[in-house]
Amino acid sequence: MKYMGDYPSKRTRSVNELTDQIFEGALKAEPLKDEIYCQILKQLTDNHVNNVLLPHIQRFLQSKKHHPLSGDCMQRLHKSLRNGSRKYPPHLVEVEAIQHKTTQIFHKVYFPDDTDEAFEVESSTKAKDFCLNISTRLLLKSPEGFSLFVKISDKVISVPEGDFFFDFVRHLTDWIKKSRPAKDGIVPSLTYQVFFMKKLWTNTVPGKDSFADSIFHYYQELPKYLRGYHKCSREEVFQLAALIYRVKFEDDKSHFPTIPKMLRELVPQDLIRQLSPDDWKRSVVAYFNKQAGKSREEAKLMFLKIIYKWPTFGSAFFEVKQTTEPNYPEILLIAINKHGVSLIDPKTKDILTTHPFTKISNWSSGNTYFHITIGNLEAAELIRLLRPIGQHCSWGRTFAHQLWRMSRSPSASSEGSKVTGESSTVSSDDPGEGPSNYNRYNYNHEDDDEPSSEDDYL
Repeated sequence: MKYMGDYPSKRTRSVNELTDQIFEGALKAEPLKDEIYCQILKQLTDNHVNNVLLPHIQRFLQSKKHHPLSGDCMQRLHKSLRNGSRKYPPHLVEVEAIQHKTTQIFHKVYFPDDTDEAFEVESSTKAKDFCLNISTRLLLKSPEGFSLFVKISDKVISVPEGDFFFDFVRHLTDWIKKSRPAKDGIVPSLTYQVFFMKKLWTNTVPGKDSFADSIFHYYQELPKYLRGYHKCSREEVFQLAALIYRVKFEDDKSHFPTIPKMLRELVPQDLIRQLSPDDWKRSVVAYFNKQAGKSREEAKLMFLKIIYKWPTFGSAFFEVKQTTEPNYPEILLIAINKHGVSLIDPKTKDILTTHPFTKISNWSSGNTYFHITIGNLEAAELIRLLRPIGQHCSWGRTFAHQLWRMSRSPSASSEGSKVTGESSTVSSDDPGEGPSNYNRYNYNHEDDDEPSSEDDYL
């Protein structure tokens, strides 16, 4: 009655506060679902409650077929029967849409190449369907390996493909609100952005999908290269710098004089001091001239084909402090990719060792540490990693999330196999967003309700 305005309320309420009160109880207790249906119908008709409620709902909607929302209600009912019910009350965006007597919600999605497009999202849209719609619109050959990411506050979170999109966003905003209580009774407004990006790189081959290379692969790999995570020769650096310049300006040579000022955008940060700015400029211009006539898209592909040869291509990188191996540097660079977990010397970029996923028997983490157990119980090796000062507090969970999803990839490990449990009962839930796994690789972490951040992606 309060929601419909039939019962006056003295205080101002947020748009979805009352809808939360209506739906939360029903979502937690199965018997209340039919009761909510009945109460809503009784507000609109004299239909009596019956033990077999569905036919009454259908007949009610059919009797109101001339109402502009009846068709949408019937479609939602069928989709709910087919796909299952939502787990959370409606998101604010959904409530505002229905108050304006529409069910059409268009959501802006951002891409790594700094473009964006609007896509229609329904209350029944799951992340997997959303990804398929986006990949179809962008003419990608396959949605495999791509994922939605929600950026809210200071977190970037991957959306599990089986989740209803608005359920996930609602869960995320609720979690942020709980972690940041209201001040003076005012609940902070939480805006979010949705990104669509490559998440798994195990089957990525440059040249296989030109649109994916142009929109995603180039722009997602470029920042990792410029941060100095890869080991490369000086000749490769010259060639790549010229290609990056060509992607920026194509055949326009008028920016040559500013090359010394834009070295951070062309050269890995740890290599810039190896040459003078003028020497860098001469080398970049020389290699640029060798690539004469190449288009912006061709330059992107050439860039990707060069870095694809490196063993660290498509990696998620972490800078960590290790406390178990005296022969290794105290600060290590960790790369997680289809080959496994590589420990890298951050100064030389030499790969010290690579542990295939098939050799990792257990891991556990907290906000400031991560433990990996290599080998079996008879000859186990423990690697203890600590979060360096200055990294975000959910570092351990982010690391675990990357490790888990790569180990589950069909192409994981050098032998093309993946870490599996000793029985078929291994949980398929992602530890970054859900409960721990069992059997062969045990994953333990703190603060289960906290979603794992994907800050490295943006």
